[in-house]
Amino acid sequence: MRTALLAVLMFVALGSVGCSTAPASAEDRAALKSDANRALARFKQLNPGLYKVYDDTSVGVAVFPTVGEGAFGVGYAQGRGVLLEDGKVTGYALIQKGSIGFQIGGQAYSEIIFFKDNPSLRDLKRETLEFAAEASAVIVNADASASADYDNGVRVFIIDAKGAMVEASVGGQQFSFTPADAYE
Repeated sequence: MRTALLAVLMFVALGSVGCSTAPASAEDRAALKSDANRALARFKQLNPGLYKVYDDTSVGVAVFPTVGEGAFGVGYAQGRGVLLEDGKVTGYALIQKGSIGFQIGGQAYSEIIFFKDNPSLRDLKRETLEFAAEASAVIVNADASASADYDNGVRVFIIDAKGAMVEASVGGQQFSFTPADAYE
């Protein structure tokens, strides 16, 4: 088990070489913001009541409009997103996931993470936020439960899953963060 986790961490580290947290150009950052707004609109459309529950109780939300994932024994996923606080973009984040186990296929989805309190939000900004999304993600649809609670200060939702993937794996997610004012 320890060897498997070490392999996953090495895979994520190798995958992060050459990957930046935010798009380099102003046009690409604007496109990412636009894509994030569309993902939030889709989330609200699928379950407006669920969104209101978390919107009223969160200090921030990270929106990853597209997370691409592929695997053949060893899996890797990556996506860029924005951090919104009080409806304003305060930073850019890169999500990376590595896994190892029985898995094959590929998929794309949007991931939205609500932050319950400032300590959990600081974990993202300090790049110390890590968790296994498979254990805590809720796939959003009209029947998604509004009673779902925060886990360690975060609540993860996945929408618009596309693709096919069979997975029984061990892994986790890690995040990189850059404040928005670093590009101004």
